[in-house]
Amino acid sequence: MKLILLNKPFNVMCQFSAHPTRPTLADYVRIPHIYPAGRLDADSEGLLLLTDDGQLQNRISHPDHKQPKTYLVQVEGTPDKTALEKLRQPLDLGDFVTQPCIVKHIHPPEWLWPRTPPVRDRASIPTSWLSMTLSEGKNRQVRRMTAAVGLPTLRLVRSSIGGYSLETHPLLPGEWQEVSLGK
Repeated sequence: MKLILLNKPFNVMCQFSAHPTRPTLADYVRIPHIYPAGRLDADSEGLLLLTDDGQLQNRISHPDHKQPKTYLVQVEGTPDKTALEKLRQPLDLGDFVTQPCIVKHIHPPEWLWPRTPPVRDRASIPTSWLSMTLSEGKNRQVRRMTAAVGLPTLRLVRSSIGGYSLETHPLLPGEWQEVSLGK
């Protein structure tokens, strides 16, 4: 049984099958019979777990198991206490209501790599960083949550899944490593 930690680069499709215009996971990891345990949108980057074990894949990605996932989110604007509290509480996004989550206003992470291409710079509008830890992961949920409180997401980096973290397993975009389970 293999467990691979991959730092998925920006603009890479979270699939091994070919895509007509974008790179895929197969351009970075050439190990047969492994699959992503969960997804990241092409415009999101960061930690992705890959495995060749279907039961492990289910334990990592299925919502019933509630693996906490932490995202570092660069947003347009500066969050106030009201916006942060709205993000922490169940938030009605129209088609579903989010679960409570942990949200902190943080300094830009020093260990984070520069994005290629860089996030657009608008001198007249400040940006801020949030750390958001969720126990669910619906499609584009973090982006929809920050937009709902008036803080559009500019950059989204998943930094950890359960006990695995890019801070403790430093990998540059496109790099991967095999790890022992539970480490």
